[in-house]
Amino acid sequence: MILQQNNQLYIPKQGRKFSGFFERTPLATTADIRTGMVIEHKGHRMKILSFLHVKPGKGGAFVRTKLKNIVTGQVVNETFRAGEKITTVRVENHRMQYLYSENSSFVFMNTESYDQVSISSELVSNEITFIKEGTLIDVTFIGEEVIGIVPPVFVELEVTESDPGIRGNTATGATKPATLETGLNVNVPLFVEKGDKLKIDTRTGEYVERVKQDV
Repeated sequence: MILQQNNQLYIPKQGRKFSGFFERTPLATTADIRTGMVIEHKGHRMKILSFLHVKPGKGGAFVRTKLKNIVTGQVVNETFRAGEKITTVRVENHRMQYLYSENSSFVFMNTESYDQVSISSELVSNEITFIKEGTLIDVTFIGEEVIGIVPPVFVELEVTESDPGIRGNTATGATKPATLETGLNVNVPLFVEKGDKLKIDTRTGEYVERVKQDV
C-alpha cells in the first residue's frame, strides 16, 4: 500500500532497501532538469543521464532526455514539453570508499562508520569503469536504498594496453584505441604509450590529456 501526505510518498519498509518514505517535489518543471536528478515518471523512479533543450523552427519547444530506471537499469529516451511539470525525488550523497568487486556487484565503505554497501553492476555499469579500488566517491541514496554513484568530473588512469607510441607524432585528430587500468576503453592520440597516465572526462568518457608524471 502507498500513502501520500504533504507531497511525501510513503512506502512500506522492505528490508534495508527503503527508509520508509521518499520525498517528492511535484512543483518542479522541465526548466529544473539536471543530469543526475531522479524523477518519478510513469510510475518508476528514473535517473536523468542526459538532457537537451530543443527549440525547433516550428512547433513548441521540448526537452529530450535519456533516463535510467534505478531498479531495473533499463535506459530509455523520453521527451517532455517545455515547462511540463515533473515530480522529483529527493536524494542524498554520502562519501564512501570503493573497496572491491565481488561477483556481479561492487562493495563500498563509509570511512567514518565502516558500514559497507554492495551495489549491483546494473546500477553502476558505466560509472564503475572510471573508478579505481580505494577511491573516495559519492554514493547516492534514497533513504537507505543505494541508487548509484557519482564519479568525479575528471579522473587519472594508467594505460595498460595500447599499440606502441610514435614519438613526435602529433597529427591532429589521429587516434588509436587504448585500455586503461579499470578496463575502460578510450581513443587516444598516437603518441600515448603503455604506462602513461591519462586525464579522462567522466561525462563523456573521452581522453583529455596526458598527465605529467614525476621522474
